[in-house]
Amino acid sequence: MSDVDLLYSDVEDELRASVRGLLADRCPPSAVVPVYDGDRSLVRPLWQALAGDLGLAGLLVPEERGGAGASAREAAVVLEELGRAAAPVPFLTSSVVAATVLLGTESGGPADALVTRLAGGGLTAALVLPLSTPPGADVPAAVRVDDDGRLSGRVTSVAGALEADVLLVPAAGRDGTSVHAVPAPDAAITAVTSLDMTRQLADVTFESAVGEQLLAAPAGAAAVRRGLETGIALLASEQLGIAQWCLSTTVAYLKERRQFGRVVGGFQALKHRLADLYVATESAAAAARYAAVTTAADDPDRLVASAVAAAFCGDVAVRAAEEAVQLHGGIGMTWEHPAHLYLKRAKSNQIALGTPGFHRARLAELVDLPAATGPVTPR
Repeated sequence: MSDVDLLYSDVEDELRASVRGLLADRCPPSAVVPVYDGDRSLVRPLWQALAGDLGLAGLLVPEERGGAGASAREAAVVLEELGRAAAPVPFLTSSVVAATVLLGTESGGPADALVTRLAGGGLTAALVLPLSTPPGADVPAAVRVDDDGRLSGRVTSVAGALEADVLLVPAAGRDGTSVHAVPAPDAAITAVTSLDMTRQLADVTFESAVGEQLLAAPAGAAAVRRGLETGIALLASEQLGIAQWCLSTTVAYLKERRQFGRVVGGFQALKHRLADLYVATESAAAAARYAAVTTAADDPDRLVASAVAAAFCGDVAVRAAEEAVQLHGGIGMTWEHPAHLYLKRAKSNQIALGTPGFHRARLAELVDLPAATGPVTPR
């Protein structure tokens, strides 16, 4: 393990308090539920408050390029709180993944204006790839660029496209993958009903669209890969926030709910389940934090750390959400209780940027663990 400081700093604690306070005021579960009925009136004003008022949109952008000059450590804290609130904002897709891709461009190039506007909260961007696209894999060639620089193709299940002002499009050409910026109105964006409507997906179609090339091949593929790597490293923090909300909310409920003349939380079987979930959540906290810290430091262990976090935290979040639904009893099964928001976000996140199974296989490759060549004999 690398010698890195995993403790939260005073600045990170203050950032957490600011984000949590704003979300408590503007994003209670009762305000999120209408998103599932197609009412997205919460999304834009909440994002403007986070991106503009708190200045979160440019956390990962260096000061010399107009941003806050923070790191993945601070971005992870924000994602923990967004996970706790199941907030329907494009922080992960725009301020983490898309911003990282844009930062792969050299200063003084055509991307400078986009970086500055994104950092100031005046522009939201989305990387046009399926949400399930994992890092380390070849960039899908769903969009192609012709010799005149026009883009054609269709990409399904894109996260963040509905909120985006500009689309960052990886396009396959003769020399490899390049990245182009296309104004969102110049593409056909079709919203699709998604399991997690707080991060609603869309299908994006380009028909001879004119885009501005930001990164030529092979730099384009490298920037996309780094964006996905940063995204999966920090997605674990959002999954941690989901698990923490589910655990704390369930514990609080079981301390109050009475059955057979006693508090339900006093039953031994439930104590064991909660204890197991607490251990899993604390382990997820360690994995998510290490992934964020090593990413912030560009530590040699960052890919291993993010693979561990991705393989573990997604499953923990789903387990915590399932336990929250079940242990709340009948009320947990209803539309009125917010537990379903967290179960849907957890299940969606479990396959976002690669499944836990994919990342376990990737981890085995990173640490040179040989694959099994024959049947495993039980001992």
